[in-house]
Amino acid sequence: MIYTGFASVYDALMIEAPYDSWSEYLIKSMQEYGSGGISLLDSGCGTGEISARLKKAGFDVTGIDISEEMLAVAQQKSAEEGLRIPFYQMDMRKLEGFEEPFDAILICCDSLNYLTSEEDVKEAFRQASNNLKENGLLIFDVHSPYKMEEIFKGATFAEAEEEASYIWNCFEGEAPLSVEHELTFFIQEQDGRYSRFDELHQQRTFTQQKYAEMLSEAGFETAAVHADFTMESPHPESERIFFIAKKNNPA
Repeated sequence: MIYTGFASVYDALMIEAPYDSWSEYLIKSMQEYGSGGISLLDSGCGTGEISARLKKAGFDVTGIDISEEMLAVAQQKSAEEGLRIPFYQMDMRKLEGFEEPFDAILICCDSLNYLTSEEDVKEAFRQASNNLKENGLLIFDVHSPYKMEEIFKGATFAEAEEEASYIWNCFEGEAPLSVEHELTFFIQEQDGRYSRFDELHQQRTFTQQKYAEMLSEAGFETAAVHADFTMESPHPESERIFFIAKKNNPA
């Protein structure tokens, strides 16, 4: 999904998003499973919240996103903080133009769930493998089947703030373990009036076994699977699943 109507207020709407927990998990995982390298690709970086945190932690970060509007916000924020982070408009299924492979590629904030076909997910994994060093890490998080089936489907969420408000309705999608999110945003303009934006977001997840199979086909070994920002294994009611995959060395 290409965010178009609300990139400028996305951070206000996501004020409670656990970006610190994401960053802490990623750093701990790279320290435990990585080779000590510092070059990272933040794929699907959005407004650059995680990119900025990792840059401040000492990593050499590059960010990509398919949304030009989100990247504009990320660039402005990084410049205001004095952070030199290159951001590029790019599809995670078509990584190209990088001079050197990365030590790790990260796909955070359930960005991978916006790829709703197996082939698209496999291509994202293949592209990641092609742009990683030997033994490089691919770390990503996805919604669990439990979250898709038991929390999202049929649910309505709403938030009312002065700058921006939203109504978020979730419906069962056509594909297995998929959801359609119908979002209506009311964004305050400079003159005090509100503009309305409507967007449809489609997400799909797969079982843990299926992700492991697709990773293997792309040349990865699944090093660990965790749940909900912890280093613990998933349980039946886990909501967010984290995968740490290591690129296999060529034979």
